[in-house]
Amino acid sequence: MKVKCVICETVNDIPDFSPLAKRLRNRPIHTYMCEPCDERIATKTYARLATGEFRFFKGHTTEDEEF
Repeated sequence: MKVKCVICETVNDIPDFSPLAKRLRNRPIHTYMCEPCDERIATKTYARLATGEFRFFKGHTTEDEEF
């Protein structure tokens, strides 16, 4: 299966029956990122988290809410 990175627009081949290929075929909201772009984004995100000024918002939990 040929896929295109959403950031750098390089075209790569992935096996047709891999879990990633199945995810991309069945759920159009999922996008593909090549390995160098994925690593670059991960390192920059971890660097921002390490500064302490980056606020990471997680979903709200129902445990804290009172009825």
